Amino acid sequence: MGIAGERRRTVWRLVVVVWALIVAVAGGLTLWMQDSTEPRGPYVWERTDPGDAQHLPPCPTPQACAYATTP
Repeated sequence: MGIAGERRRTVWRLVVVVWALIVAVAGGLTLWMQDSTEPRGPYVWERTDPGDAQHLPPCPTPQACAYATTP
């Protein structure tokens, strides 16, 4: 092989190395960003009374509300 073949092989090797670095960095960023978007704990359930809905504004129509209040 002449100089052209060696140069082509060197270029391809460089392309593969750059691609592998991009994949590794993108994977690391994905994992880091995924962990950073998780909410902080502890996770707890809240208890509410049915009477707590009294502070909500009245519904314009019964079909438009996601909650129901009993008068």
